[in-house]
Amino acid sequence: MTEPGQYKDTVNLPKTNFDMRANAIKREPEIQKFWEENNIYSRLSEENPGELFILHDGPPYANGQLHIGHALNKILKDIINRYHLLQGRKIRYVPGWDCHGLPIELKVLQNMKQAERQNLTPLQLRQKAKEFALKTVDEQRESFKRYGIWGDWENPYLTLKPEYEAAQIGVFGEMFLKGYIYRGLKPVHWSPSSKTALAEAELEYPEGHVSRSIYAAFPVQKVAEGLKASLDGFLPELGVAVWTTTPWTIPGNLAVAVNGALEYAVVEVSRKGAEAQRGCRYLIVAAELVDRLAAVLDAELTVKVRFSGKDLEHTTYRHPLFDRESPVVVGGDYITTESGTGLVHTAPGHGQEDYIVGQRYGLPILAPVDDSGNFTDEAGKFAGLNVLGDGNQAIIDALNEAGSLLKEEAYPHKYPYDWRTKKPTIFRATEQWFASVAGFREDALKAIASVRWIPAQGENRITPMIAERSDWCISRQRSWGVPIPVFYDEATGEVLLNAETINHIQAIIAEKGSDAWWELSVEELLPEQYRNNGKTYRRGTDTMDVWFDSGSSWAAVAKQRPELCYPADMYLEGSDQHRGWFQSSLLTSVAVNGIAPYKTVLTHGFVLDENGRKMSKSVGNVVDPQLMIQGGANQKQQPAYGADVLRLWVSSVDYSGDVRLGNNIIKQLADVRNKIRNTARFLLGSLHDFDPQKDAVAFADLPDLDKYMLHRIREVFNEVTEAFDSFQFFRFFQTVQNFCVVDLSNFYLDVAKDRLYISSADAFRRRSCQTVLQIALENLARAIAPVLCHTAEDIWQFIPYKTAYKSVFEAGWVQVNEEWENEDLAEFWDTLRTLRNDVNKVLEQARIEKLIGSSLEAKALIHIPHKQLNDAIKAFNPVSGNGIDELRYLLLTSQVEILDSAKGLQGLKYTAQTEDWTIAIVNADGQKCDRCWNYSTHVGESAEHPLLCERCVPALAGEF
Repeated sequence: MTEPGQYKDTVNLPKTNFDMRANAIKREPEIQKFWEENNIYSRLSEENPGELFILHDGPPYANGQLHIGHALNKILKDIINRYHLLQGRKIRYVPGWDCHGLPIELKVLQNMKQAERQNLTPLQLRQKAKEFALKTVDEQRESFKRYGIWGDWENPYLTLKPEYEAAQIGVFGEMFLKGYIYRGLKPVHWSPSSKTALAEAELEYPEGHVSRSIYAAFPVQKVAEGLKASLDGFLPELGVAVWTTTPWTIPGNLAVAVNGALEYAVVEVSRKGAEAQRGCRYLIVAAELVDRLAAVLDAELTVKVRFSGKDLEHTTYRHPLFDRESPVVVGGDYITTESGTGLVHTAPGHGQEDYIVGQRYGLPILAPVDDSGNFTDEAGKFAGLNVLGDGNQAIIDALNEAGSLLKEEAYPHKYPYDWRTKKPTIFRATEQWFASVAGFREDALKAIASVRWIPAQGENRITPMIAERSDWCISRQRSWGVPIPVFYDEATGEVLLNAETINHIQAIIAEKGSDAWWELSVEELLPEQYRNNGKTYRRGTDTMDVWFDSGSSWAAVAKQRPELCYPADMYLEGSDQHRGWFQSSLLTSVAVNGIAPYKTVLTHGFVLDENGRKMSKSVGNVVDPQLMIQGGANQKQQPAYGADVLRLWVSSVDYSGDVRLGNNIIKQLADVRNKIRNTARFLLGSLHDFDPQKDAVAFADLPDLDKYMLHRIREVFNEVTEAFDSFQFFRFFQTVQNFCVVDLSNFYLDVAKDRLYISSADAFRRRSCQTVLQIALENLARAIAPVLCHTAEDIWQFIPYKTAYKSVFEAGWVQVNEEWENEDLAEFWDTLRTLRNDVNKVLEQARIEKLIGSSLEAKALIHIPHKQLNDAIKAFNPVSGNGIDELRYLLLTSQVEILDSAKGLQGLKYTAQTEDWTIAIVNADGQKCDRCWNYSTHVGESAEHPLLCERCVPALAGEF
């Protein structure tokens, strides 16, 4: 053969049908079908030999399309579950949905005409709400499955199912019988726009809220005994000065509270002009605030007397708008000198601290505001006005007329809004059902301390929330929910609620569902002994807070289903759930069983856009997970990236804080996925003729390069295992990406091509390389499987030799060997890799300036001044070596010379010098071999193959 190019068919090029493109829109559903048809998840989840691992699902709300936050949450759960499956554990993942509550009710009502709405019975509304919830569950389930989430999708838990509702009634019953649940008139967050009480977790505090704050003076009527001598002289022109950001609560004022430990003063007010004649001449304020108040009120304040807050107790004042006298009381630490006057207007029907202080002093609870947020008749002339509208203005005007208003100003601050209607809420006393956290607070705090929190600051978030929580309002004034199973005596209003009534209703709901509460007669709902006892009962109309619904899932799911366990191994949700599901689950579980429902709690942040802004439809920066997977109408502008790119993003971020996503990030992640695919494709193609049973080389016989590579593989995959064990998935992402690009593509595979392509098929230098490639390929597929589950399976399906496993998930976790560890060898090879990088820089310069085309056209000249290093690297450059552990193969040059002196490098153009060595690049000696493209002085020595070098001639004969 003397014609150039005739040897190309003798080269062992990679062969595989594994596609370079992911083609995810077609391939991922095929892979999911393969899993389903072969029952991969259900078999492994039940038959794995390891112990059970239960990640209990926090139920998303069945109320619309999934967003990117749902994707982050469910994929994190799936990564953890798949990792545990690969580790040989049994996992049972039961997805759940929160199906009751106001948002669903509102959606249903929005879709109806006004006339329809007015004639709607509670049962009709419940039926429509149920249909809406179930339809949404089906839609969300399909989306979750498309993300590649494994779970018991055919048998999820739904909070509207009878068995769930019955278990929830059981939790309520046990808490009631232990004395933790009571009915009381207390101030709660009330939403006039939704006409129901709200839980803390149903509030949001938007930026930009501005309240109308006022300073007002209430005239002092009678001075406390201890202060008579020093203060009586200021009567009747003395007033207590208060400040409030909610003027509409003034009709509910029944006291003014002071801090017993603060110092107070009587100040003389001297105002300019007409203002001087109005209101009280003397005011009681906190001594520390005198200067600030002088500026605020634009008046001269002269201190006349000082005294302690404690001494003010039992002083009385007259309400400026109503004919009543009220006391000055001693409040708590919430009274500070940070704002206001140091005296707090106290309305026990409109504030938590006010209520507590009021209870201590035996004050009544006055809340003259109705469900719609309008003043009631108790508010006198203000009746009918809306407290968040005209009512506020009317109070301010009336105080002004009475000469009580000192100042009005705008006050920007955080204020609670109803998270569904986006309207402000009010604090208002109503008859509600409460769970008294005080009864089991210490146990709850102990339980928190027994849990592993990831990240650790989760514990610091939930602990003060529980420590400071007084009562949990668990009743709602809605139809779509689980009823509070209580009866009231028609004649006396007395409550009927006990073990018999609870058990009776629990049994009815277990059989018929909670609709029975509205469908059956009161007589049927009552146990036998209460049906004819001479009393008439009516059923309660309140339903339970949906946080009580989802917070009972440990009882209704984890404890009730035989394949699960309680407490669960892990709960995993967004960080907002410290005040939501984590808390309601903890409180119910501790109240009933004295333990936390979870052993570990992992929380993640929120998803922001690439610039760190909140995602919103109006801004147009929302990433729709469905669109990202399936692509848009214009696939050029909105390509179909598939679920694996979405999953790769989840693994790449540090979820312990807020995370970012946008088009540029998605493109970068798609590139990383493609890089991993291409690496796998090369590995698959290079193993097309390899049978591990027959062809693998024993570890002891491997050359140093391959032993070093196995050392790196062990390091890399141990690091990956550690990343999964510690839930630091971003470490997995960085390690695998680095391994594919730096260790494999840029180094080992680059060097391996000569061995794989040029040697005869079963030559030692080729088989030893394939031995390493097989280990790298199988471990790479296993390591990416929890995250890039479709890609990993795709790779596994194209493995060209027989494996014992149908699916990558049956193959188990990565397998590395202790004997591969060799730090000394690694240290030497790390030095060689540094040398290689330095040589590459000079080669690149020579290539740019056209001295050479490929690196094989070059000869490297190297001088190493340090004797020890010089000797070691010289030994790695033998005249005739094993065809693997040689510098020319490592550097991809045709020849390498180690020079004893740097003189030989003088005057050469392409050089570089570092602390360790000096490098030069010159043209290679000899001619180019037509088969391997190496340059050699021996080309032409073979009569039969005059175009080939001394390596290719024996390779054709199967000897190299």
